[in-house]
Amino acid sequence: MAGLAVYTTVYPGVEPYLAAWSSSVRRQTDQDFRLWIGLDALDVDAAKAAMGGGLEAEWVLGRRGDTPASLRQRALAQIADRYDAVVLVDSDDVLHTTRVATARALLGSHDLTACALTLVDEQGSSMDMTFTVPSGVAPEAVLPRTNAFGLSNTAFRSETLRRCLPIPDAVALVDWFLATRAWLFGARLWFDRRVEMDYRQHGANMARVRGPYSEDQVVRDTERVRAHFRLVRASDLEAADPRRLAELDAAARDVELFHDRVVARPAVLARYVASLNALCTTALWWAWVAHPSLRYLWATEEGTA
Repeated sequence: MAGLAVYTTVYPGVEPYLAAWSSSVRRQTDQDFRLWIGLDALDVDAAKAAMGGGLEAEWVLGRRGDTPASLRQRALAQIADRYDAVVLVDSDDVLHTTRVATARALLGSHDLTACALTLVDEQGSSMDMTFTVPSGVAPEAVLPRTNAFGLSNTAFRSETLRRCLPIPDAVALVDWFLATRAWLFGARLWFDRRVEMDYRQHGANMARVRGPYSEDQVVRDTERVRAHFRLVRASDLEAADPRRLAELDAAARDVELFHDRVVARPAVLARYVASLNALCTTALWWAWVAHPSLRYLWATEEGTA
């Protein structure tokens, strides 16, 4: 596939990780791409200094009043118009040497792909855990209730990405918004269980994928998930598959039920979080909100009694 871009965003607080990230970009076996970097409240000189230099890139400058979504919308819209495809990587993570080459190959027959990630700590040491779609589960089955297509492990064909844009300014979960729209429009999805990224775990992670989970986190993330479904539903879905739209609405109703029966009831929330932590699983993103294995705790009034 010709005309490939690689996109990341840098922001205050990511500076300690940029040297490792930039080094991993320089080590790619496939160097036939154009690097794009969005600057979210960080200037070019600070970003270059933290990276240690040596990377040529197209810089998308932040503007007064930008939200994380509006910056990414501006960058991705330009990329989708100029390239055949884009590989998305987070600037606090580390690319394995074949990340770009593998993404390019998979995009030859798929519209949206993602890869497995190894969890590493702040210093980059392995935590002996892998983020992946469970064996035997198709990537289409992950959506719309959870997400495996993040801004660090995903690649889009541009024709698909253009259909998923624009990203509303209020969107916080940009990756899930884009993946859900792609799924609704019938995109060919693929999840590669080969690990191609190191996924750094630190205090600034918006979405933790390993326990222990806290009550505050579940409360906060339930609000994020509720907002996600509202924003997807309010976007232009004229071309969406009706059956998948019905699945989306059912998932949204379940989250509202979970909010009313668990999050709004402190005693039930405490029981839910204790049960969630006892599962000892590495979850797909947002699976800890209305976790399907704990449906008995929130799907009926008897479970919340």
